[in-house]
Amino acid sequence: MGEIELKLQVPQGALPAVEQAVAVGQARRQRLQAVYFDTADRRLGAAGLALRLRKEGRRWVQTLKRGSAHGLEREEHNVVLALPPGLEPRADPALHADTPAGRRLAELLADGPGGAGARLVALYRTDIWRRTRCLRARRGEVELALDCGEITAAGPDGLTRRWPVCELEVELRRGPPGVVTEVAARWAARHGLWIDTRSKAERGDRLSRGLAPVDPVPAAKAQPLQWRKGLAPAEAWRTILGSVLAQALPNWSEFTADSRSPESVHQLRVALRRLRSAQRFVEGWPGVPPQGGEAAVAAALFRRLGAERDRDVLSLGLQREIDAALATIGEPPLPLPGGDQAPAWTDADRALHGRLFFDLLADFVGPPAASDQILSEAARSASGLAAWEAGEPGSDQPTDPAAQHPAGLRHKHPAALKLRPLCAQRLADWHRALRKSAKGFEGLDDEARHRIRRRLKRLRYGVEFSAALFAKERVETYLEVLRDAQEQLGEYNDLCVAIAAWQPWAARHPRAWFALGWLSARRTAVLQDCGVALRRWRQAPTFWD
Repeated sequence: MGEIELKLQVPQGALPAVEQAVAVGQARRQRLQAVYFDTADRRLGAAGLALRLRKEGRRWVQTLKRGSAHGLEREEHNVVLALPPGLEPRADPALHADTPAGRRLAELLADGPGGAGARLVALYRTDIWRRTRCLRARRGEVELALDCGEITAAGPDGLTRRWPVCELEVELRRGPPGVVTEVAARWAARHGLWIDTRSKAERGDRLSRGLAPVDPVPAAKAQPLQWRKGLAPAEAWRTILGSVLAQALPNWSEFTADSRSPESVHQLRVALRRLRSAQRFVEGWPGVPPQGGEAAVAAALFRRLGAERDRDVLSLGLQREIDAALATIGEPPLPLPGGDQAPAWTDADRALHGRLFFDLLADFVGPPAASDQILSEAARSASGLAAWEAGEPGSDQPTDPAAQHPAGLRHKHPAALKLRPLCAQRLADWHRALRKSAKGFEGLDDEARHRIRRRLKRLRYGVEFSAALFAKERVETYLEVLRDAQEQLGEYNDLCVAIAAWQPWAARHPRAWFALGWLSARRTAVLQDCGVALRRWRQAPTFWD
């Protein structure tokens, strides 16, 4: 069966109030002790599977799970084991053989030393006290589960590492998936909580690999969209939004847990930029609701992340080059402008900026009618949401023929509007406008150059969204010169940011004039490279004709 749920982090300051709110009515409390299994080379974790044995009161339950990147839907198969009291069972993969995840599990375990198959080993354990409560909502019912406890694992060095758990799960019991996002958003706003898509299995796996809770992991990056021929515009929009969430939410979860890396901050900003570009890309498409309702919240988060990203670029890149240049003339390194530490994020910051993702998830599951017809099936089907994301036919065809259409297509019925012409028209418009604004680039001021850089990014994301609809070779030829131009302008922008950071310090730190001179000379050279890259892009053949 499938699960629709969201996981919210509960800060210690909010725990008493959340405990009291969950304990209302017929709430019950239970101890859950589980052991999780994987192969020595962690094949299950790499494939997004989790296999566990859990003691729930006096009974044992074996569970196989497979999650989604956006953290909203999971495939889950449970088997209650009939065992004598006091006997701890062994994991048996065959119990899940008749499920899609079980068949994938069998494939992973089939290849082992000597043809005997890979062996499962216990890698980590959880010890959780769970308090649950059923809650009726406007359009359905959810179960609230407050989990408090810890995850433990012995790392490669033999040391036992621990990861405290304090989270609230909101799981769908009845109704469309939108019920989960509504209830989760309400509880998050009331108690100052935020989304965290990392499962207990993910965290346990990290401990077993010798990582501490604050150690960074590789950032989540955008994956190519595989739009099928004949995909409806509304379905295409939802696949884009699902892709944005799959990139943003894992990086957001790391960021708010203070295990962030400069790359995770960068990829979170990329996801937000892709979101804004996607909203502009589908503007006016038939069946796609008006976008931009989250613009103010998204912009606030983007600005806050931008300050951290600018600092990372300076401290990890340009600052090191400046210090290396100083070393050649026998001078010591310069202090980083603004100090060594960025302002710390508070729990209030996490809850405030995290509101964006509840809004995006609500858009993802769609309005009540679409949510009822499409995603309520995913709650009963193990593979429903995954198939829907991959572009399987849905029931979200537009019913209003008067929906806004792009210019020149306004009087056609929505069913007659193919996705490829819509994308081609939008790309052509963006390409034409950018060519016009980029003319005479070297003579523009820095603000105008920055706008051109943003438009280059927007055009690139539009190309990447729709790449599967056009000839691969022609798309790659265009993307190559487009990416080069964007990278050159990105380097130019980084130099402008660094100069702006150093200028206020020059009066108090005479050696800062060296940094400003070095950066200014570098900017002049890069400006010429930008002009060359833009001319190459202007001469590149387009692919959407």
